[in-house]
Amino acid sequence: MEQRKSRLENMEKIKKMKIFVTGHNGYIGPHLVELLKEKGHQVTGCDINLFLESAISKVVPPDKELIKDIRNLTVKDLEGYDCVMHLAAISNDPMGNVNPDITYSINKEGSIHLAHIAKQAGVGRFLFSSSCSIYGKGKDQTTGLDETAELNPLTPYAISKIETEKTLNALADKNFCPVYLRNSTAYGFSPMFRIDLVVNNFLACALAKGEIRIMSDGKPWRPLVHCRDIAHAFVALLETPVDLVYNKAINIGANSENYQVKEVADKVQQLMPKASIMFTGEVGADPRDYKVNFNLLYQILPHFKLEYTLYKGMNDLFDRLKKINFSEADFNADRFVRLKLLQKKLNTIASFSE
Repeated sequence: MEQRKSRLENMEKIKKMKIFVTGHNGYIGPHLVELLKEKGHQVTGCDINLFLESAISKVVPPDKELIKDIRNLTVKDLEGYDCVMHLAAISNDPMGNVNPDITYSINKEGSIHLAHIAKQAGVGRFLFSSSCSIYGKGKDQTTGLDETAELNPLTPYAISKIETEKTLNALADKNFCPVYLRNSTAYGFSPMFRIDLVVNNFLACALAKGEIRIMSDGKPWRPLVHCRDIAHAFVALLETPVDLVYNKAINIGANSENYQVKEVADKVQQLMPKASIMFTGEVGADPRDYKVNFNLLYQILPHFKLEYTLYKGMNDLFDRLKKINFSEADFNADRFVRLKLLQKKLNTIASFSE
């Protein structure tokens, strides 16, 4: 009876946790806020709202919203929270290449600052949105790269993630539990939509222009995960006992969701048979190629399952884009391309203050 009472008390405690989410108005953030509130958690969102014009549907608002750059947050801002979920960042490799100094300032120094003040404020758990991009050009494309694999960062974005992980590792102690979610390449519908991700780009281009442009030979591997499933993983790792996740890097995705780029294009073409596939061969300065192993995630969370396979996620997104009459004008505009919006707003990012 006492053991059952203890479990019920723990469940009740989980329901009342106070969560501080950075980047809540980004691509993953709206899903995360919604799932946390469904679980009964009290959520504060922190963002500078650079990408609000990307919204294509209503979002579930946090209980409290703070419009503030993470670099300007203080210990007082984080007092009383049980967990920080840190999503805010210059959010992919191409964006990070535009201005490496700003990328390091926000993604590295900003994240490190946030971790330090979170620990000072007594926050017990810090879930960091890292990336499988840190594996770069992987050597093992058979069983896949697990969390012990050699890191081979090819971009400022990836370097910033590694440097933040290193600092979090040094800060870990009995009162501060960092967890590094090394997310696969995200895709799928979000209220804050974007098309500068490989799956979304192929699908949007096929719908808007009748073609799928592959800027490589199509052979590189990418692990893929729906943006809502990343949010599900954050919630699951929040509610997992500390001893199972303490100071761990965890790849987020599934072994079955590793695809070569050309396979993604083929699946898009299954949805839109009239769309042609074009190989441009422009590998560029970021020849990332990595197949990832996700066994650790399912060892820690044996009951965790992705809500979306790639094909299910693409079908869902395809239906949603058709409903809003997504057009070639939408594809060519700045609204859904973070890089274009970022280039317009670099001065704002560099000088933003409270």
